[in-house]
Amino acid sequence: MNAMRIGRTIAIGLAVALFASCGGGADDDAITSKSGNTIVTTGSNAVSAVVSAGPANAVNTLFVSVTICSPGSTTNCQTVDDIQVDTGSSGLRLLASALTISLPTTSDGNGNTYVECTQYVDGYAWGPLATADVTIGGESASSVPVQVIGSTNFATVPDACSGTGQSEDTVQTFGANGILGVSFFAQDCGAECVDSSAPGYYYACVTADTSQCTGTNMPLTSQVPNPVTLFATDNNGVIIELPAVSATGASSVTGSLVFGVDTESNNSSSGATVYTVDAGTGNLTTDFDGQTDTASFFDSGSNGLFFQDSSLTTCSDDLQFYCPASTTSLTATIVSQSNVSVTIDFSVANADDLGAGDASLVAFSNLAGTYSSPDTFDWGLPFFYGRNVYTVFENASTSAGAGPYVAF
Repeated sequence: MNAMRIGRTIAIGLAVALFASCGGGADDDAITSKSGNTIVTTGSNAVSAVVSAGPANAVNTLFVSVTICSPGSTTNCQTVDDIQVDTGSSGLRLLASALTISLPTTSDGNGNTYVECTQYVDGYAWGPLATADVTIGGESASSVPVQVIGSTNFATVPDACSGTGQSEDTVQTFGANGILGVSFFAQDCGAECVDSSAPGYYYACVTADTSQCTGTNMPLTSQVPNPVTLFATDNNGVIIELPAVSATGASSVTGSLVFGVDTESNNSSSGATVYTVDAGTGNLTTDFDGQTDTASFFDSGSNGLFFQDSSLTTCSDDLQFYCPASTTSLTATIVSQSNVSVTIDFSVANADDLGAGDASLVAFSNLAGTYSSPDTFDWGLPFFYGRNVYTVFENASTSAGAGPYVAF
């Protein structure tokens, strides 16, 4: 899981309210952004996606609304706003404090409740697995395993989980009411967790004494899945469509999250170039500043571009972000697994200056920071501005070829 949600506040004022709507009907109307990319505005497979401050004064965080119901119910339901869209992880995860309905938890054959330790770059989230019917726009899936983060019923976190970083079990530390992981992979762990408990993701906790938790292996059907893969149609990938953001930033950005690729008239991949990724990791290569970063990835859940560049000054109050004396123009080349390449021009601004003159600004195309690994370039949300970025899932077919791949 590549989701890096840096908890840094950059001169942010009041949160901008999330605007989200469910597309309906068969129309596929669209608008053209100032950067020239087309953004779908209607269709049952498209929902409004908004970059806003959300519930935790976030920067560069893309949100949608998700409706969940207790399995089989049409009345025990809730629409949860401010769910972050993350192409760097798989699975729907909801903060317990944001839920007003109860969902049934899942358990093993001995009656022990399944609980997960979700490990992100910047921390961990702990909570039980539950089952829910999930609806996003006009698409839905039944009896989907989801994680409920920060449940008070499972407050004791095993050392093997808590030792992986800081806790992100509240809306404030998580930065959202939940996360919608729509990465290339159908499950959040896959075969590794089927074969062994060693990855440290899944635990079986004694229901009568939730402090007793033991690492466990996990069948694929019980793992937390990318819920889009379970939709009846439009289930082979997603498209994030966002307009460009000026160098000075924006107080909100409205785009779309579109389900399916080459399945409807509004999700054609025609004109987009395919960049294949490693089938096991989802990574490709970025050539930057004389480095060959073979563990690079695209991640809408990262609020900046993250990479190593010793020539850029880091911020004095947060060494994780860059604060050059003036905005710096840079170039990198993305190289796919099939050796298709493209050169990307981007800019890095002084993170301390972004939004300094306007506390309402929360969307920045030039926010960047360091990454701990020397062979990694994290193309976070700033990359998505002004582009339609396609994420096609593993083992999925489109008119442009088989996944996993990114296209833009």
